Order: sequence, then C-alpha cells, then structure tokens
Amino acid sequence: MVRRVVRATMRICSALMHTNLVLRRGSLRSARGQDRVSRRADCPRATQYASRMTRCGFTLTELIVVVVIISLVVLVAQVRLFGLLTRNKFKAQVQEFVSTMQMAARAAAQSDRRYEVIVDLTEQSYLLRQITSPDLSEILEEEIIVEGNLGDNCWIAYVEFDDGDYTNEGRAKFRAGHAGWQYGGKIVLLDENEQPYSVVVDRLNRIVKLKQGEVALLVPKAQSEIPF
Repeated sequence: MVRRVVRATMRICSALMHTNLVLRRGSLRSARGQDRVSRRADCPRATQYASRMTRCGFTLTELIVVVVIISLVVLVAQVRLFGLLTRNKFKAQVQEFVSTMQMAARAAAQSDRRYEVIVDLTEQSYLLRQITSPDLSEILEEEIIVEGNLGDNCWIAYVEFDDGDYTNEGRAKFRAGHAGWQYGGKIVLLDENEQPYSVVVDRLNRIVKLKQGEVALLVPKAQSEIPF
C-alpha cells in the first residue's frame, strides 16, 4: 500500500515537473519570438523593406496621375495637330488657286495670247485655259493648262466683279489679255470655320492678292466721273 502511494506521488511529481518544463519552454519560445520581432523591427533592412512597401503604394498613385496627364497632353496635341494640318491644307489649296490666277496674268502679259480662268461654284473647281477659238463657250481639251478642285476645308462662297456683277452659283470667268484683265473682282473663299478670305483681282495693275476677310473692291470710275 505504501509503495502504491509512493509510486502515485512520484508520478504526480513527475507530471508536475514535466508540465513546468513545458511551460518554461513555451515562455522561452515566446520571449525569443518577441525578441526576434523587436530585432526585425529595429533592423535597418526591415525598416527599408517597410519603407519600400509604402513607397510602392505612392508610386502607383503617382503613376496613374502621370498617365492621365500624359493622355491629356497627347489629346491636346492631337487636336492642335489636326487644326494645324487643316489650316495648312486650306492654305495650300488657296495658294494653288492664286498661283493659277497669277499664271494667267503673267502668260498674257508676256505674249499676245488670251487666257481665261473659269471658276465653277457648283462643282467647286477651276481651270485655266488658253483661248484659241472664237467660240468662247467651247472649251477644247488641248486648251486646258491647269485644273483644280477645292475640298471640304476650302470652298468658294461667291464671286463679285468690279462692274457690280455678282454670282454664287454656276460659272464665273476671268479673262486676261496683253493689256490686262478684262474685269477685276474678288473670289471669296471660306475655310473650315467659315472664315472668309478674298482673292482680289485688280485689272488696273494685273496683281492678284489673297486677303483675309471680305474686302471692298475698287470700282473703276467712268470717264465722265474723271475731272481731268
């Protein structure tokens, strides 16, 4: 009986000692874990890693903002580029038309031939021909020197002659001979914003100029109006 009590007592003591050892090991492990965490927290590498993680968040936000700004800049650049190309196209078409009118005046001044620039407001086109036939209404294929078309960015609004004649449809004709233009006038062109430009034909000095806006024509005076 005594032996059984002693054995039971020894077993209880052994169990208590084992439990105490387990608790000590657990507390030691916990302390070591906390020490490692504190060391990691105090470690510069850990601080740098946490800082990098924080920086990554801000960098992504900044990247989104930069992408949005770049997109806006590209959009504005595209709009400006489109406007610039449109204006350049308008200027090129107008310059070709003015050059055709000037070509007629120079060719007539340097020879005894007659030339005619026909402006077609219905077809939005023009042509330069050398007059070789007495029938001015007939246009021969071999007479045509230059042909041109105007597009959506440049079109003819109306033509006004210096004798008061006006038309916004059909054909208008400017004839040039060795003495100069038979009639002067202006051809009003509109750009894509419907801003007017005037191609002015001066029959007194053969000059053909491009001016912005709808300019007033210099109407030649009759001989009865001249005081001398």
